[in-house]
Amino acid sequence: MKVRIDRDRCEGHGRCHALAPGLFELDAFGHATALADGNVPPGMEGKARLAAANCPEYAVRVVEDDG
Repeated sequence: MKVRIDRDRCEGHGRCHALAPGLFELDAFGHATALADGNVPPGMEGKARLAAANCPEYAVRVVEDDG
């Protein structure tokens, strides 16, 4: 599983980082970037989905692994 940030949609609310700080970092303007190339470590899947569900701009997307 991976998380992706649509930088064109992100407006810097920071909810993803507040809910899953181990998956995201914020720049000086509050815009999010996925850590570790977006790879979600085992046990953090729920946090990744929670962050995506709580993004008011729908900028966070969860990508499931195919295999």
